[in-house]
Amino acid sequence: VQLVESGGGLVQAGGSLRLSCEVSESTDRTAATAWFRRGTGEEPERVASIGLNGDIYYADSVKGRFTISRNNDKRTIYLQMNNLRPEDTDTYLCFFKPLDDVDYWGQGTLVTVSS
Repeated sequence: VQLVESGGGLVQAGGSLRLSCEVSESTDRTAATAWFRRGTGEEPERVASIGLNGDIYYADSVKGRFTISRNNDKRTIYLQMNNLRPEDTDTYLCFFKPLDDVDYWGQGTLVTVSS
């Protein structure tokens, strides 16, 4: 399984971007999907996710501004980012975790928000 992100770029504060993540395989498998960002810590920060049972999570810092979604066939995962702030500047990583399988990560797409 390969994940390819796109949609990053440079935007002014208050602007919007939509990130996309294409999953290489067509799958009916139940899978959790998520967007992380690298951050400055040892572990990437989970920004938003759709769990195995469909539950949705957002980090407090993005609630009300970001929306995660995916196509019904789970091959494309989106992150709509509105009202972007300079502190949202980071490399965003796509995450895909089918049930009973390993974690899969994309290479990342850079988002830069200017003030």
